[in-house]
Amino acid sequence: MKKLEGKVSIITGGAQGIGKKTVERFASEGASVIIWDIDIAKGNETLKEMKANGMEDVTFMEVDTTRYAQVEEAARNVFASRGQIDILINNAGITRDAASLDVSKEQWQQVIDLNLTGVFNCTKAIAPYMVQKKFGRIINTSSLVGIYSKFGQTNYAATKSGLIGITKVWARELSRHGITVNAVTPGFIEMGTLKNVPDKIIQSIKDKIPVGRLGKPEDICNAYIFLASEESSYISGSVLTIDGGFVS
Repeated sequence: MKKLEGKVSIITGGAQGIGKKTVERFASEGASVIIWDIDIAKGNETLKEMKANGMEDVTFMEVDTTRYAQVEEAARNVFASRGQIDILINNAGITRDAASLDVSKEQWQQVIDLNLTGVFNCTKAIAPYMVQKKFGRIINTSSLVGIYSKFGQTNYAATKSGLIGITKVWARELSRHGITVNAVTPGFIEMGTLKNVPDKIIQSIKDKIPVGRLGKPEDICNAYIFLASEESSYISGSVLTIDGGFVS
């Protein structure tokens, strides 16, 4: 039996990047996957690609997670049509980097709204359905920046540190209802912004990683699969760092 057979999962930011890879992996493990993303073009493109690869039980919904009323309606629609929501991957996030003295109020607020408030909105809207069914898996995507910081990422670090705290609070509050809540902190992953980084810089990063390589999207997806499965039923409130030993 596949690890997520019969489970209904919502993956925010699932139209691209690690989120897209996660959609693919979850579908391959038998989950019914609903992509929540604000990018309609990429959402439909990802959906078309998944269907072409035989993954029929994948759905795309345009959802702006910063708007609670929209999130609440989307969650209600998913539950009404599926009868359950078992897994929530709070993956959506952005960066708006600038040194602390230069970061604008808009840059600050944009990151807070999506990376932190968006996660709160999704969990607040979805958790009651999990409580009703006495089962749930909530996984929040934090970052190494939330642990060790990084120049120019005041706003991003604030949100990712905040997610670690939120994860621990929600684990205390929701675990009694059969809902586990955990966080994943990815390290340097072979995609996204790193694709445009010069080879010399990439090599300097690799030199600092004990396992000697950058992470792959699959490394993060594997953690999501594990934390979403029955195999992790006694794990709640944990922060799983996936960085090849970078901060060990």
